[in-house]
Amino acid sequence: MAELEHRPVVHDHEEFLARTRRRPGFQKSYDTLQTEYQVANELIAARARAGMTQEAVAQRMGTTKSAVSRLESAGKHTPSVGTLQRYAKAVGCEIKIELVPKAG
Repeated sequence: MAELEHRPVVHDHEEFLARTRRRPGFQKSYDTLQTEYQVANELIAARARAGMTQEAVAQRMGTTKSAVSRLESAGKHTPSVGTLQRYAKAVGCEIKIELVPKAG
């Protein structure tokens, strides 16, 4: 099957956050899922750098586009380390996991 052309959707995440932070309860919910959002953003950024669609990543991982979509959705699914490794390999990356002491 031919590779699909990657056409990224323009998304200004900082502008989105500034706009949605005004909603009651949003900040508390966002803070609760901060790590999940960071993982999702890393996945999406790596896929964009690779110039790949979700479908192309899914093909390389041996899964479905909807499974890749769930991986890239913060808070709905917590992927295993093995799944993250397969995703990273599919987009030409490797995983670096780091535990950083909290400040203070």
